Amino acid sequence: MSQSRTSVPARSQVTANVVRGCLGNLIEWYDWFAYATFSVYFAAAFFPEGNQTAQLLSTAVVFAVGFLMRPLGGWLLGAYADKYGRRRALTLSVTLMSVGSLTIALAPGHQSIGLWAPVLLVLARLLQGLSVGGEFGSSASYLAEVAPTGRRGFYSSFQYVSIVLGQLAALLVAIVLQNLLSDAQLESWGWRVPFAIGAVSGLIVMYLRRTMEESQHFEQEQAKSAAKQERKGLHSLFTEYPRQLLAVFGLAIGGTVAFYTYTTYLQKYLVNTAGIPKSTVSVIGFAALFVYMLLQPVAGALSDCYGRRPVMFAFSVCGMLFTVPIMTFLGRSSSPWLAFLLMTAALTFLSGYSALAAIIKAEMFPTKVRALGVGLPHALVTATFGGLTEPIALALKKGGHETVFFWYVTACIGLTFLATLVVREPSRTSLLESRTSAPRATAPLS
Repeated sequence: MSQSRTSVPARSQVTANVVRGCLGNLIEWYDWFAYATFSVYFAAAFFPEGNQTAQLLSTAVVFAVGFLMRPLGGWLLGAYADKYGRRRALTLSVTLMSVGSLTIALAPGHQSIGLWAPVLLVLARLLQGLSVGGEFGSSASYLAEVAPTGRRGFYSSFQYVSIVLGQLAALLVAIVLQNLLSDAQLESWGWRVPFAIGAVSGLIVMYLRRTMEESQHFEQEQAKSAAKQERKGLHSLFTEYPRQLLAVFGLAIGGTVAFYTYTTYLQKYLVNTAGIPKSTVSVIGFAALFVYMLLQPVAGALSDCYGRRPVMFAFSVCGMLFTVPIMTFLGRSSSPWLAFLLMTAALTFLSGYSALAAIIKAEMFPTKVRALGVGLPHALVTATFGGLTEPIALALKKGGHETVFFWYVTACIGLTFLATLVVREPSRTSLLESRTSAPRATAPLS
């Protein structure tokens, strides 16, 4: 191996790789959240029959349908990343997302093509679900592998920084359009603008991701596996790492349900239950999510200093104690300031999960199955729990049992608490390495 590949990566080089990896992640999640953000405007275009709750429920079901493809994406793109490289998988995933967004942007409404309109919407969401399903494991693996030892929690937390930035970008576009266009214009054609932006941006990022450096962990693993002909893929994952798989399932359940509750469904909850105007809710969500984004590297750095488990415990304990009170007060108050404070409080303890979601799972698996081991179980959980968060919440509201949803979220977080009990910490040497020391080559993750 040449000296250029074995030399210690400079901090600027690490940062550049992280930025390029996260930029693509940002665009993918912008496209994903644009659907949730603008569904209140295009629901009537694709599903014209029924009241507002019924229309939102229909679009939420389509949102959930996109999650059905995520396990397939986690499997196919995860295996692809472990065999051909993180860079190739990440480039492919952002391309798929861009095509899905372009389809939504150009899809005619129900009045023009009838039932074909929701069919096109579903097909686009399936494609985007395949993309996002493969994104998480590949991105988590890449960020963990390019980060220096002792700072993996900090650098890996930028995966959710980019996810939140994507959501903030979708909200910012919503706020701008709400101030430039009337509600009638937004419901007629304005909702197409954010999807067009996402499609074009995705093509640009596709090129940028092709310039990323491949992780040295993957290249070293490729050389080793070629010599030893090691078994990879699903067989190796299920036979050699069943405990790790179960742990990822447990960790992801509560964090995923809480994430989609407080970042996606909560905006509809504030409109549909609290009665706060849509434009005001967009501003509340933008401000709270901006604070949430800033908390990610803080929580990640804390996990480098004190361990992954204490930070994850903080999330699960606070989530179990405060979810029901926060949701109850939010539903009963029409005050924008109180809504902002309560949403920010919820997102603060959620940071204990999201900042560690990539690294705590990536550290459980060796390089040969890391993208698949992280991506597949995470995608299965998001398909079965994350994708059903909004439909369950809206269905319970429609049936007059909205408070049951609050306890459902609490119970899911309780499963994450139980999973955290069995998580093993990485070596203390890695965790306690000085943050001021010179950057070193990354050490083995498992």
